[in-house]
Amino acid sequence: MAHETHEQVDAVTGVTTTGHTWDDIQELNNPLPRWWLWTFYVTIVWAIGYCIAYPAWPLVSSYTTGVLGWQSRDAIVQDLDALKAQRAGMTAKLAQASVEEIQQNPELFAFARAQGKAAFGDNCAACHGAGGGGAKGYPNLNDDDWLWGGSLPEIEQTIRHGARFSADKGHQGAMPAFGRDGMLKRQELSQVADYVRSLSGLPTEKGVDLAAGAKLFADNCAACHGDKGQGNKELGAPNLSDQIWLFGSDKTVIMEGLWNGRGGVMPAWHERLDDTTVKALTVYVHSLGGDQRR
Repeated sequence: MAHETHEQVDAVTGVTTTGHTWDDIQELNNPLPRWWLWTFYVTIVWAIGYCIAYPAWPLVSSYTTGVLGWQSRDAIVQDLDALKAQRAGMTAKLAQASVEEIQQNPELFAFARAQGKAAFGDNCAACHGAGGGGAKGYPNLNDDDWLWGGSLPEIEQTIRHGARFSADKGHQGAMPAFGRDGMLKRQELSQVADYVRSLSGLPTEKGVDLAAGAKLFADNCAACHGDKGQGNKELGAPNLSDQIWLFGSDKTVIMEGLWNGRGGVMPAWHERLDDTTVKALTVYVHSLGGDQRR
């Protein structure tokens, strides 16, 4: 690669070169347009003025506040205070009413559902999805299948105190690790898994011993899930006879649950949200569900 620094005029364009040549390619001396330069200078002046007028420079334990004393954080607080003042009347009614009374009042119900939808997006959608559709291990809130009950009081209880979140409050039931803790052998777990699949009408392999699986289920699982696998909301034991599966219906997935147990955790939201927001969330989540409306 050759490098030369002899300035000359380009024969084709008539423009003076910078004197730089790389691999026989000359660099033309085309200065930036004046308008571009002036625009650049203006942005520099604007940036200096902005740093003086508004918060800009971080300090050791604070920041420069700017001569105007304005910041977006204060503006947001003012907007939120104005919104609270606008909602104060309905919020007071929401605080005084029970979730059943809220549902029976169309105006209050609409207000609570709108507030609950916003709170759901901020706090619940990360696990249950933006529309409450759920995901693997996170219940779908749009169907009729409720682990801990789908009535208004039951949903409120679940939201307030969570599931397996603290030792003294909320829902506590969990599924044992039948395999890991040595309660059942792997072959026995396989028979239980086949039988559980059969409860919901799923196909099983030829030659499986469903009778043995039924006996094992009766001895180890029926106490929580019921004799016919229809679940128990008092314990959070899911219904095994329908087509709704929280973790999946594949035999491998069922075997994994039988081996290691199941026990998802839901936070106790009463520790993070105020009382009216919990009620609004209850009303919104309840409105997503199916037949368990009483």
